[in-house]
Amino acid sequence: MFHMPISNRLVYPRTHTFHIPVMGTGHSIDTPLRVARWGISSVISLVDDRMIEQVHRLHARRLGREFQPVDAKDPKARAERIRRYLDFMHQEVLSQMAQLRLQSFQAGTDKDKYFRMLPDSSPLKIRWKALGTLSGAQRQAEELALSEAMEPGSIDANIMTKLDRRPLGPDGVPVEARLSDAKLALEGFALSVNPGNMVLSAGINPTLYGCMEEFETFYRREGSEPEKGVIIKVSDFRSALTQGRFLAKKGLEVREFRIESGLNCGGHAFASEGELLGPIVDEFRKERHRLQEEFAGLMAGYYRKKGWEWPAGAQDHIAAITVQGGLGVEAEHRRMLEDFGLDATGWGAPFLLVPEATPIDTYTRERLAASVPGDIYLSDSSPLGVPFNNLRGSSAEIDLWRKFDEGRPGSGCPKGFLSFNTEFTEHPICTATRRYQAAKIAEVGGIHTEAARQVAVKECICHQLGNGALQVIREEMGESVEGAAKAPVSICPGPNIVWFTRDYSLEEMVDHIYGRIPSLVSDARPHAFAAELSLYMEHLEKLRAQTHPENPRDVEKLANFRANLAGSLSWYRSWLATRSSLPGENLRSLREEVERVELALLDVAETPALCD
Repeated sequence: MFHMPISNRLVYPRTHTFHIPVMGTGHSIDTPLRVARWGISSVISLVDDRMIEQVHRLHARRLGREFQPVDAKDPKARAERIRRYLDFMHQEVLSQMAQLRLQSFQAGTDKDKYFRMLPDSSPLKIRWKALGTLSGAQRQAEELALSEAMEPGSIDANIMTKLDRRPLGPDGVPVEARLSDAKLALEGFALSVNPGNMVLSAGINPTLYGCMEEFETFYRREGSEPEKGVIIKVSDFRSALTQGRFLAKKGLEVREFRIESGLNCGGHAFASEGELLGPIVDEFRKERHRLQEEFAGLMAGYYRKKGWEWPAGAQDHIAAITVQGGLGVEAEHRRMLEDFGLDATGWGAPFLLVPEATPIDTYTRERLAASVPGDIYLSDSSPLGVPFNNLRGSSAEIDLWRKFDEGRPGSGCPKGFLSFNTEFTEHPICTATRRYQAAKIAEVGGIHTEAARQVAVKECICHQLGNGALQVIREEMGESVEGAAKAPVSICPGPNIVWFTRDYSLEEMVDHIYGRIPSLVSDARPHAFAAELSLYMEHLEKLRAQTHPENPRDVEKLANFRANLAGSLSWYRSWLATRSSLPGENLRSLREEVERVELALLDVAETPALCD
């Protein structure tokens, strides 16, 4: 059976120059089964292992494959569910690729679609387009070579490093630290046969990173590259250096640094201290050589300590650099690759409107398509206490306030992955639970107070972010969805989704990314840099409202944020002075937003604190 060389996964131009990031716990949960055969890489979430097992069962049944549930009493049941699902997806994608290779090169076949969707710069596509100039034995040989060169996209998996709960064991006592959620998810990934990448987000978890040392699959052995790669989501170059050093000291190399906008993204929003995406990606452009220089010696030292061979070419390993967060037109994709020398870009929110790529229930997809600016907003709905992108009018939001109005706020907490609060209990519980909210609402004065609404706003996201996926997959498999249809669905798209207004085919969206069709979005859509700048200005206003003028720490935080934002504006001024818009690129919106924010910052300087 065909196995793609691991190193090929690092060379984005061989297949596509974009990837589909993780989206919630469920909205990309089976995306590899939908898009990997087209050479498109995507990321699933490893938060909800029970939903993963349900999705595995549904797809195995559809394909007539044997399915055996994991024994729930197994202390490592979580890891085993994840391992089995990743193995299943890997084998299924290999099967899909084998079938594609057997097809002819006739127009209208899936094989034809595979090559059509490749970027025009792909060496593979260039050879495919030249087939028409060949005939006879020469053409047959080239067709065979092209078929063998077809590569699937990578099946990658995301762990949000801070979601590392220690569940309660059968005796009511938290399990040992090695059996925590993040570590078992890592183990499931490491033990699978899937040669994908482990995507680590939300900062350093030292014990989780330490756990990676248990698995040789992340290391070079016998001169070969690591079987599995490590991708780190980072906010800036400093973060890349810090996390890369931490891993390098353990002999672990980073296959890719994935830059993500702090606010112009989906899911949880981790705002920077005023640094913006343009200057951040430019620093990577100028300083990326340091990543190789900083890490190679540390990794070689680890290998020597272990008595392992450090391969001669390993010191030349160069991590890929990609970016995601708010990109929406081909010109912005080109900017990242051509101006800043990045290897690829991530496109998440637009694919929420591509049924071929993402499993989302009909109601939620229709609400996304109908959304307008303001419908995607930063909420307090996450029990983690981190700002969370939310869709106004989602079925989860409607259900939450219906229960509140009925006097029974909170969730039954069927899964408990976000159980971290011990305010009212000995063992941690989630702030979205009925138990917590009843106690907290009583403490703040009862359900009829405004403070009660601030308590009740927390959604059961670890469960509800998967409901829409389960519903649509059941529908696709022909199962009854009467109960599932009533399950509230949370979704956390990036603000960019409001510019995409209907369902799209997969090929249509790929052609949009590569600029091969008229743009799918309005010319009025602001540049990704401008949209992010606007979001950061809104964040600054919130900081002002929260700043106590007599609290030096508050005042210093606001001043630093303002100074960093001003520095970013200065960078944009300089950058814009030497740039003209690419076709379809709204650089004018960025110039206008820079001018607006510069004036607004003068007001912040004059009245630095508003909170009494």
